[in-house]
Amino acid sequence: MSEKSKVIEGRTGPWEIVLGLEVHAQVASNAKLFSGAAVGFGAGPNEQVSLVDAAMPGMLPVINRHCVEQAVKTGLGLKAQINLKSHFDRKNYFYPDLPQGYQISQYKHPIVGEGEVIVEHDDGSTFTVRIERLHLEQDAGKSLHDQDPNATYVDLNRAGTALMEIVSMPDMRTSEEAAAYVKKLRTILVYLGTCDGDMEKGNLRADVNVSVCRPGDYEKFRETGSFSHLGTRCEIKNVNSYRYIQAAIEYEARRQVEILEDGGKIDQETRLFDPTKGETRSMRSKEEAHDYRYFPDPDLLPLDLDPAWVKRIEATLPELPDAKKARLQSQYGLTAYDAQVLITEQARADFYEAAVASGKEGGRDAKLTANWVTNDLAARLTAGGIEIENSPITPAAIAELVQLIEEGVISSKIAKDVFERMWASEGSALEIVDKQGLKQVSDTGELEAIIDKLIAENPGQAAQVAEKPQAIGWFVGQIMKATGGKANPGVINQMLKAKLGG
Repeated sequence: MSEKSKVIEGRTGPWEIVLGLEVHAQVASNAKLFSGAAVGFGAGPNEQVSLVDAAMPGMLPVINRHCVEQAVKTGLGLKAQINLKSHFDRKNYFYPDLPQGYQISQYKHPIVGEGEVIVEHDDGSTFTVRIERLHLEQDAGKSLHDQDPNATYVDLNRAGTALMEIVSMPDMRTSEEAAAYVKKLRTILVYLGTCDGDMEKGNLRADVNVSVCRPGDYEKFRETGSFSHLGTRCEIKNVNSYRYIQAAIEYEARRQVEILEDGGKIDQETRLFDPTKGETRSMRSKEEAHDYRYFPDPDLLPLDLDPAWVKRIEATLPELPDAKKARLQSQYGLTAYDAQVLITEQARADFYEAAVASGKEGGRDAKLTANWVTNDLAARLTAGGIEIENSPITPAAIAELVQLIEEGVISSKIAKDVFERMWASEGSALEIVDKQGLKQVSDTGELEAIIDKLIAENPGQAAQVAEKPQAIGWFVGQIMKATGGKANPGVINQMLKAKLGG
């Protein structure tokens, strides 16, 4: 649970936001949940549709074992209860891209029960979001409204695709917390390999439940468990970016406060977020469970999982983000912030560890390596729209650059120029340094001649150093200028202090 809350000041007093999310994560699978049709992005309309997906008469669903395994693995990664017995239900409603007239989902007996996700605030503190359930269900198709001015077309490629719906408790109190929760959940799913987390393609999207209440009411809800202490919620469907999640929540919360302060009441409904206008709009009244007329799907047997099979899945779990963060801190001495930035993307953490382990002797400066990976390299990759797995600069190349800095061959300032040349494919760090003559000047004899000349020509500046030690910076700047920025700052400072007493 979060101890932070967003207070909205209204005319009649303060209000607080209460948030719960239903995240739909597309299962990483080559086939759909109940058919052998392929799953993939970019296929032509209706090219990935089986007779089962199209709901042709007499076609029967057959459960995809791999999708069940992925759901179990996700539940284990969320520290959740795995229900050894579960079953599928029919959720009945009409929609043009739902050819069966119902969705095969899970209702009272989901495959995964209660769990939790520990989420980080920007300031490093954490809060816990309780997971109520995770259930498997099939996705619907897609209605295309822009193909013809007078008709709507239906693409069933997504129909039957396996989804995991991960339902949280209303434990979030600010739009920032909701976005942070989805970000952390996405990271866990990608580490597990159960969802690719691609929000742009709709493979991870959130339904955001928003309500407002008076200060103190949320605490009553936590004490009693009664939702009567909370305001009526509205659900914002299919939000597929962190920024839109925050914007939708901010708008919707303010809309509800204004209605309540004008003496109105909130209708429980489903709404859509319009990113162009930055506002939510009504989609339909919110259905209750009885409106869907849930009943067990007669074509599917209940799922009965073997405990030994679940144990074998558990044994395959990778190192998850929280464990990796703790290890990076203890093994490499990184700060919590640096470790958090690295583990947010699994590929970035892997790149970092490969860089630290590279080099002639192995074991490069861990903090310095982290800085290059999370700052200079990350900025370049982002600007170029390149994933770190495809980085033109390899972990070994970063390690070589760090080694040159460590050994005093180049300064940190020169290293940035070397890095840019590496990005431009001008060669390895050492090749560039040799070719461009960028090695630091650490020859004390050469530097001493420059220093003596400078002191002799500027006796007034030299005399000031004894009274104002910071005046030594002027000499450092002049020497760097005289050497084209290639003098070793550490050596310069030592020699100046010996001569000037600064």
